[in-house]
Amino acid sequence: MPSSSRTKHFTAGVRDTIPMLIGAAPFGMIFGTLVATAQMQAWQGQLMSLAVFAGSSQFIATGLIASHTGMLVIWLATFIVNLRHMLYAAALMPHVRHLPRRWRWALGFLLTDETFAVVDRYYRQHPQDALGHWYFLGSGLSMYVNWQVWTLIGLMFGAIFPQLQTLGLDFAMVATFIAIVVPQLFKRPHLLAAIVAGSTAYVLQHLPYKLGLLVAIAFGVATGMLASRFTRQDNKQEQITVEQA
Repeated sequence: MPSSSRTKHFTAGVRDTIPMLIGAAPFGMIFGTLVATAQMQAWQGQLMSLAVFAGSSQFIATGLIASHTGMLVIWLATFIVNLRHMLYAAALMPHVRHLPRRWRWALGFLLTDETFAVVDRYYRQHPQDALGHWYFLGSGLSMYVNWQVWTLIGLMFGAIFPQLQTLGLDFAMVATFIAIVVPQLFKRPHLLAAIVAGSTAYVLQHLPYKLGLLVAIAFGVATGMLASRFTRQDNKQEQITVEQA
C-alpha cells in the first residue's frame, strides 16, 4: 500500500478532528489548573494525562482526591464512567477486527468521546475503507498530543494563576460534549437514554462522591437497552405483518 495513501488518511483524520481539538483545549488546561487544588504534584497531573487519557474520569478522580475520598470509591467511579468506552469499542470493532493486536491495542487506548464521534461518522460514510485505521490513528493521536499540551499549559498557568478555573472556561467542556452527543440522537433509544440519564443526573446532582452521575449512567444504559429491545421487536412484528399481507 503506498505510504502516500496512509499519510493522506492520517492527515484527514487530524484535519477532521480539529474542531474537537479546539473544544478540548480549555478542558485540558482547566484540568491542569485543578491538579494543584487536589494537592497533587505537577508531574502527577501530567502522568495522569499520559497514562489515563480520559478527561471526564480525570476530572472526577481529581475532585475525589481533593475531597480525600477513598481509593475504592475513586476506582469504582472512574471505572463506571469509562464503561462507555466499551460501547465505543464494540461499535468500531467490525472495522478494525482484521488488524494485528498491536494496532487494536493502540487504537483502543486512543479512543475517546471526541475520536469516536469523528471516526464513527467516517466509517458510516466509508464502511469498506481498507485504510480507515490510519484515519482513526490520525484522529486519536492528534487528540492525545493536544490533551498533553493543554494539560502542561494548565499546570504552568495553574502555578501562576491559582484561580484560573473560576473564569468559567469549563463551559467549553459542556459545549464539546453537547456537540458530541446531539448528532448521535437520531434514533429513539439513544434519545430516550439521553433524556433519562440527563434528568437523573440533574435530580441527583447533590449526592456525595458523584454518586448521582453513577446512578444516571445506570438508568441511561438500562433505558437505552430496553428501548432498543422494544424497537427491534416492533420492527420484527412490522416485517412479519408486511410478509403476511
